[in-house]
Amino acid sequence: MSVARAPNARPDFLLTFAQLPMPQRKSVILSEKPRRPSVARLRRWLLGLSSVPLLGVVAAFGIAPDTSPEPVALEQVVQEIPLGVLDTGAGVDTEQFWREEHIQRGDTVGSVLARLQVEDAAAMAYLRSARGVRSLYQLVPGRTVRAVTTADGTLVSLRYLHGDGTELVVRREGGGFLASEDIVQTDSELVMASGEIQTSLFAATDRAGLSDLVAVQLADIFSSEVDFHRDLRPGDRFSVVYEALYSNGEFIRTGRIVAAEFSNDGRVHRAVYFEDPHGRGGYYTPDGKNVRRAFLRSPLEFSRISSGFTTARFHPVLRAWRAHKGVDYAAPVGTRVKATGNGVVQFVGRQGGYGKAVILRHTNGQSTLYGHLSGFANGLHVSKRVEQGEVIGYVGMTGLATGPHLHYEFRINGVHQNPLRVVLPPGPSITQDLEPAFAQASAPLLERLELMQNMDFAMVN
Repeated sequence: MSVARAPNARPDFLLTFAQLPMPQRKSVILSEKPRRPSVARLRRWLLGLSSVPLLGVVAAFGIAPDTSPEPVALEQVVQEIPLGVLDTGAGVDTEQFWREEHIQRGDTVGSVLARLQVEDAAAMAYLRSARGVRSLYQLVPGRTVRAVTTADGTLVSLRYLHGDGTELVVRREGGGFLASEDIVQTDSELVMASGEIQTSLFAATDRAGLSDLVAVQLADIFSSEVDFHRDLRPGDRFSVVYEALYSNGEFIRTGRIVAAEFSNDGRVHRAVYFEDPHGRGGYYTPDGKNVRRAFLRSPLEFSRISSGFTTARFHPVLRAWRAHKGVDYAAPVGTRVKATGNGVVQFVGRQGGYGKAVILRHTNGQSTLYGHLSGFANGLHVSKRVEQGEVIGYVGMTGLATGPHLHYEFRINGVHQNPLRVVLPPGPSITQDLEPAFAQASAPLLERLELMQNMDFAMVN
């Protein structure tokens, strides 16, 4: 192999050495010590090398010739910044400090105040005895208590945000204290969540980090399509879009579900919330049909059916075989009983073996009866109009009953029907004039449900 070079030019050691046969390379190594190339020559060599195809990875380095880095002098500067005095208008002239503590399980008012560094006997005495601060003793883990104190622990003011959107404010005024419940400004955010049924709806919402209020709303929305007492199957799935209310960044409470999907035994049910211009709201399918039927399947949110509709049942009290023309729902005393449909109160009071009972008259000759109640809702009276889902009474065991439960009957023109099998008429759909507004309002909510449709469900044991 020959190498072309300019006449009288000295061979470039870095290039010719690699091209020499192995014996000549050895002699060159033993007989000639190459001169160290200058920085300029090295840069020209790297530039030429970059045009030669090579196997492997080439790294390029930039070198500034004749550069001598000089040490940088470091100097530490400490400057004292005076703290200003916080003016709360409380008439305290000393320095004041804001402190904040999150309530923990097992906390008492005393333990929270101790962590807030409140050392004020007068304040402690007031908080123990004043009637206006009783809500402070309803401590909810995770919520925040804020206090302003002086350097010696004297309480200037204290704030505690409740879940109903009000805030307890205690202020030092003159020689004493003043307490008030103030309404706070809230912000609403939409939150999405999904879950899978393994044992129960409440267990699934717990695993998904949702409050019981979401579970209750979800069951209420689809109560006409899904019997949550009997129809739930392992593997059923749900997705919800709901409102979460905040005040100054602190979570207050869960709001309304605005969109929901429930997959039950392979059947998918969807609902979105829509409110008309008159403020009347309800849940509808994506094509505008009312999710709710004219009647709910059950007057209780969650319960267990203890006795079904039958023409022959051995009565546990009368000790005789008799027809059971209703459905019994076992539930604790005091459980809320809801009207299954819009109607007018036809009877409220005691009625024989039913004990305390309510009878509602609905349209088209339909009526419902609710028996063995422990009490009635406030203000319930004959001829009063009630709405579907409105609480009308509470589970008890009055009349011929061996334990706390609700006896529920459904009648058409005075003839008893099986409440679990009767065909329920649908509720009113979206009217034609509201279809454009409904389509515009429901589209972004349905998109959120689509996003969660293929979501992987995190299972927590």
